[in-house]
Amino acid sequence: MLIIKLISNLKRKIIRNPLQFTMERLLVMSFGVFIFAGALLLMLPQATKGSPLGFIDALFTATSATCVTGLAVVDTGARFTLFGQLLILTMIQLGGLGIITFSTAFLYVLEGRLSLGSKDLLYETLSQGPIPNIKYLLKAVFFSTLIIEGIGSLILTLRFLTDMPFTQALCYGIFHAVSAFCNAGFALYSDSFSGYQGDLVVNFTICTLIILGGFGFIVIYEFPRLRNFNVGKLTFHSKLVLFVNVFLIGTGMLLIFFLELHNSLKDLSWGTKLLTAFFQSVTARTAGFNTLELGSMTNPSLFVLMLLMFIGASPASCGGGIKVTTAAVLVAFLKTRFRNQQDVNLFYRRIPAETVSKAISLMSFSMVLIILGTMLLLITELSGVSHPESRGMFLELLFESTSAFATVGLSVGLTPALSAAGRLIVIVLMFIGRLGPLTLVMSVGRKQKVYYKFAQEKVLVG
Repeated sequence: MLIIKLISNLKRKIIRNPLQFTMERLLVMSFGVFIFAGALLLMLPQATKGSPLGFIDALFTATSATCVTGLAVVDTGARFTLFGQLLILTMIQLGGLGIITFSTAFLYVLEGRLSLGSKDLLYETLSQGPIPNIKYLLKAVFFSTLIIEGIGSLILTLRFLTDMPFTQALCYGIFHAVSAFCNAGFALYSDSFSGYQGDLVVNFTICTLIILGGFGFIVIYEFPRLRNFNVGKLTFHSKLVLFVNVFLIGTGMLLIFFLELHNSLKDLSWGTKLLTAFFQSVTARTAGFNTLELGSMTNPSLFVLMLLMFIGASPASCGGGIKVTTAAVLVAFLKTRFRNQQDVNLFYRRIPAETVSKAISLMSFSMVLIILGTMLLLITELSGVSHPESRGMFLELLFESTSAFATVGLSVGLTPALSAAGRLIVIVLMFIGRLGPLTLVMSVGRKQKVYYKFAQEKVLVG
C-alpha cells in the first residue's frame, strides 16, 4: 500500500506539471520503483528457504514477476517460502493489471471520484481512447478479474485436492489461477504442468484463464454484448482480436501437432497429442507454462513457438509481444502493397495511416531489440567458444531473447545457467517488453514540433 501511495503522490505531481513528466515516463518509473522494491523484499531471509537470494537473482525474479514473464533462475516452488511466493503473486497481480490502474483505483477509493488526469491515464493504460463510462470500466476490470481468477482458483483447487492436502491445494489453485490469467507463467511445479499433460480439467482451465487474460480489458469490458453469441454487437477492435486469436491458436496447434507427431508426441495417445499441442499453442502467446519438455522439441517447432511469442497477446492485456492487432495491420499493409493499393484495408475498414506507421515502427523496434539482445547474449555466454563446441546454442539464445522480450517465460532450460551479465540482459529485455519499446523511446525523448522540411531527394531501394 505504501508503494501504491507513493506512486499516486508522484502521479499527482505529474498531472500538475505535465511538461516535466509524461505518461510514458510515469509508466517506466512506476514499474522500475516496484521492481526494485520487490527485489529488496525477495532478498529477505523470510522469503527463501536456505540462504537468501543474491541481488541479481532477486532482481531477475522481481522483474520476471512484475513484467508477468515467468522466466526463473531458481525453482519457485522449492526455493521460496510461503511469504516469498505471496510476494511473487502480488507482483504478478499488480504487474498484470498494471500498476497505474491500481494506483488510480486507489485514488478513486480514497477520493470517491476520478480527476481528468486520472481518466487520461486510464485511457492510455487500458483503452487508448475515450470511453463513455470510465468508472464502469474500472469496476469491470477489477470485478471481472476477481470473478475469473476466483472461478479458476476454485476449479484448480478441487482438482488438486485429489493430489495434496486442502491447504496446499488451495495455495496451488490460487497461485496458478492468478499466474495464468495474468499470463505470467510462474508455476510451483519444477516441471511446470508436465505432470498434468493429459488432464482435461487442468489443461482447459489454465488455457481458458490464459486466453481471457490475453484478450485485453476492452474486449472483456464488451463481453456483456455477446448475448446469444452475436459478434456483430462488438466493436471492430474486439472482433479483430477474437478473429486473430482463434486463427493463431488453431494454426499454432496444427503446426505443433504435425511437427512433433513423430518426436515428443509419439508415445502419447491421440487425445493427449491434440490436447498437448493445443496447450502449447495457447501458452506460447505470452503465458509461459508447458506440458512438453521444450528441450526435446524439434527446431521447426521451436521456431513456431518463437513466432507465436513474438506476436503475443492483445493490446491493453496482461500479455506481451507486438500484439495481435499489430500483426493483423502489418499483414494488411503487405497485402495492400502487393496489390499496389494506397489505403490499408482490414475487414472492409480503412486503417488510419498513423496506425500503420505505429505498427511498422513497433515491429521494427522489437526485431532490433531481439537481435541486439541475442547478440549480447552470444557475447556474454559464448565468447571465446568455437562454433562446433557451441552448436545449437544460437537457437537457444534467440529463443531466450524472444521469450524475455515477449514476456512469455518459455525456455529450453537455459535461464538458470545464464551468467550474471546474461541475466542483466534478460532483465532489460523483460522490462522493455512489458512496457513496450515505443513507450520507452517516448519516455526518454522529447516531443517537439518541427516547423520546417528538408529538400526532397529520391533514393534507390530494394
